[in-house]
Amino acid sequence: MKSTKIWLAIAGILLVVLGVLCIAQPTATLFTTAWLIGIFTLVAGIAQLVFTFKTQAFLPNSGTRALTAILEIIIGIIFLANNFFVAFSLPVIFAVWVIIEGISIAVESFDYKRVGFSGWWVILLLGICGVVLGVLGLKNPDVSATTLSTLIGLGIIAMGASYLYALFAINKFENKVDNIRKIFTVDDQKQQ
Repeated sequence: MKSTKIWLAIAGILLVVLGVLCIAQPTATLFTTAWLIGIFTLVAGIAQLVFTFKTQAFLPNSGTRALTAILEIIIGIIFLANNFFVAFSLPVIFAVWVIIEGISIAVESFDYKRVGFSGWWVILLLGICGVVLGVLGLKNPDVSATTLSTLIGLGIIAMGASYLYALFAINKFENKVDNIRKIFTVDDQKQQ
């Protein structure tokens, strides 16, 4: 589980950095941005897939998380393999990805609620924020590159923040499980 948490932390940090780069460097060449985003998206998808397989026993709806992870991996590969095409369709592709990821995160928040994590609503709000920002990006394809980069960057930052917040939820859940194990261990020792 430790490696899963490391991947989740790396993916969250990379997504936040990517979002900040989208906002800070709107005039950067689309080809370089497409390549960097392809790498980051691929890593995030792999981290999400590893997380899904490691936590499927604890969290329901692992199929939704696995599908989202596979879509992220495919998007990352497309970005890396078709740089010219992606450079021109990058704003729309990202908006769709942010919407899909936002929906997935919003749905996953209820899994955190089900296991007793009191901050589940923060993950829900971040997911909704991602969906709203993605829709705004799709509805306004003719806006300036700076505005669209800012909208998409904020959506990506929301996704990364939700990964990092989920990491804290997992740590809290693991602590609860450890406490329960300790109680049962003490009870077993008393009975012997």
